[in-house]
Amino acid sequence: MTESFPRQKAATRSFRLGAPRNFAIKPTGDAILFLRNATGRTATTDIWLAEKSNSLWSERCLVKSAHISLGGDIPAEELARRERMREVTEGVTAYSTDKVFTKITYVLDGELYVQHLPQQLNEAIEIPTHIHTGGRCIDPRMSPDGNHIAFVQDGAVFAVDVKTEKVSRLCGPTEAEESVSWGLADFVAAEELERMRGYWWEKDSQSLIVERVDENAVDTAWIADPANPLAPAREHRYPFAGTANAEISLHLVTLNGVIQEIPWNKLTHPYLVTVNTSGSATTFSVLSRDQQDVEIFSLNGSVPTLIQTRNEKPWHTVAPGVPTLNDVGQLIEIRPLNNVFRLCVDGEAVSPVEIQVTGVLATNGDITYIGQSETTNQHIYSIEKGQLSSRENNESLNSGVREGDLLVVAHSNFETTTTLYSLYNLNEPATPVSTFTNNAESPVVTPNVTVETTGKINLTSAIIWPENHVAGTKIPVICAPYGGPHHARVIASGLSFCSDQWLANQGFAVLVTDNRGTPGHGPDFEYSIMTDLATKVVQDQVDALTELGERHPDLDLSRVGIHGWSFGGYLAALATLDRPDIFKAGIAGAPVTDWALYDTAYTERYLGLPGENPEAYEATSLINRANKLDRPLLIIHGLSDDNVLVAHSLRLSSALLAAGRTHSVLPLSGITHMTTQEIIAENLMLAELEFFREHLK
Repeated sequence: MTESFPRQKAATRSFRLGAPRNFAIKPTGDAILFLRNATGRTATTDIWLAEKSNSLWSERCLVKSAHISLGGDIPAEELARRERMREVTEGVTAYSTDKVFTKITYVLDGELYVQHLPQQLNEAIEIPTHIHTGGRCIDPRMSPDGNHIAFVQDGAVFAVDVKTEKVSRLCGPTEAEESVSWGLADFVAAEELERMRGYWWEKDSQSLIVERVDENAVDTAWIADPANPLAPAREHRYPFAGTANAEISLHLVTLNGVIQEIPWNKLTHPYLVTVNTSGSATTFSVLSRDQQDVEIFSLNGSVPTLIQTRNEKPWHTVAPGVPTLNDVGQLIEIRPLNNVFRLCVDGEAVSPVEIQVTGVLATNGDITYIGQSETTNQHIYSIEKGQLSSRENNESLNSGVREGDLLVVAHSNFETTTTLYSLYNLNEPATPVSTFTNNAESPVVTPNVTVETTGKINLTSAIIWPENHVAGTKIPVICAPYGGPHHARVIASGLSFCSDQWLANQGFAVLVTDNRGTPGHGPDFEYSIMTDLATKVVQDQVDALTELGERHPDLDLSRVGIHGWSFGGYLAALATLDRPDIFKAGIAGAPVTDWALYDTAYTERYLGLPGENPEAYEATSLINRANKLDRPLLIIHGLSDDNVLVAHSLRLSSALLAAGRTHSVLPLSGITHMTTQEIIAENLMLAELEFFREHLK
């Protein structure tokens, strides 16, 4: 009997298990480290080593997590960090090496390990050294010279001498300080500013740049598990829109115990956005609370020098890899110029005008970056060599890692559900020199995706029909958008549409539309939602649906449902409430229902401060619309969600009940913003299917 797709998706954690990731290329070009699960259903992750002999590459396992695990508990701070990173695996989830790859360090179940890396092909792999730190180690990082390992434990930063295994406390809160931590990214940075780290080694290997976080002024939320009434509620510092953020400072900390604060005006620029130690000098950037004013500094010891200021309205777009200095001291940025996100060197645009640049991979030598030439296409480019990733005519999605002339590329397209991981030598880029084994399972469904554009603003939509659809047969439609900033759903990846295809195969046409506010179309398209997260996103969904319905009469526009998660959950509920003439049923997963209940950095970026722009918060609230509900609505929420708190759904449910509006609520005990538990993840898909079958008859 063939396994069902919901069961397979749940068991493989959305097919993420088994795929290689976290590639690091040795500067000499003869070895590559990466992470991979043994199978597509093995949750624990191992460290792998690819080695070159003559022109051939081979792979072998360097660290097998299950063989060395001591079974310790993962620290709560690490679990929170993994939640911010959307990490779904177990075992070794990250590693760090010295600059020339002689040693590697990693943490497993809170225990710290270090071992020497093989320097010759097929050299024996040594048994890792377990360094005793008390089992609460977080985010270990090897110094560039390989002599020390820094790590975070109980809110303090420690360093261990690799030779002597002596552990020293470098910095941390005093006994009198509560809600203060060193070395971990603050909540806002990790959740909304794409910065997951809180400390960085300097090139001299004698000092570190360390973030200090003081959360005393931040409101306390309480995360409880009502299904386990004897378990105490968990304290969670959460910066609600318009309230106090954590107080952030940056410090130069040396191995011999000297701590010096790195000053900037925190009153005008409270957000620490980036720290980068890879260029000719260490840089960091800070952002004003309205996220329009950016200051970029270089560092000489603990002394900052302001090297650039930017005012970008309506907001500054944070992108990976920038701002930074390259090896000759030029400032590398991504800037919105004439409705194009351009790669800039010392303020001068150097990327083609037809490419929307989304991130930078490498800056030393030939600058390498990620960009979109069309909304569904993403490629890797460099200044000197142009497009580096696939030059095939078909649309594709590419990301990668570059070191010197070697480039690892992760490649997918609409036609396949398997990502191909290949190694290229850019001196001979026509064909890959090696392909990495991908243990991820192939889905039991094969998506058939049709991409179309609609309207004057060229909205991009994907239509997924049932595999056995007979032309001329009208079928109900389910819209499946995300619709929010920073995430487009219509991308050249067959794997991204497997759940949509399974749902379509149950007798529906699934429609995915990227409305205004989503990335890929340029700054104006993204900025158009400023001060209004409601009107345009719903109107775009309706406009695309209507035009596609005219083109494809088999789309039965009298039977349309909508579902989504997170912002997609907000959009699904919003559309159900505002346009009952179009949407006959909605499923809202983990929806934001009142933007005043969401965090500062995300919400204020688009709506401003609640005290200064209360109309925007009123106009985007689902709770204020509760009396408008005329269609079936199912609300789903994880009770342990520390990103979109369950209070959102509970308050909406209360408002609906007060208005006399019948609705359904499905609480998920012990579930966070991610649904990784197999049985729950599987049955959740089946519950949604049953809801649509009942209400879109």
